[in-house]
Amino acid sequence: MLARLNETERAIALADLPEWTAVAEPDGIARSFTFPDFVAAFGFMTRVALLAEKADHHPEWSNVYNRVEITLTTHDAGGLSQRDIDLAKGIEALLR
Repeated sequence: MLARLNETERAIALADLPEWTAVAEPDGIARSFTFPDFVAAFGFMTRVALLAEKADHHPEWSNVYNRVEITLTTHDAGGLSQRDIDLAKGIEALLR
């Protein structure tokens, strides 16, 4: 089982992910993405889905037109884990 990050680990991890914010419910991190249109947003979601499936870790997310909202949490750990941080970094890499 993955361990939930403690406050120090969480602060260090979030320092490397400035666009992501801590959320309390569920305990994790979240980010909003905006794209030029629905097709670009959906394409991004498809790339994230492939990344998430490979990592066996799936985001809580929603899409409305050109916006994608993603929350990452590890239910098995009861909150934010290194798995969430790794997936967030992978998502960021998709934007480069």
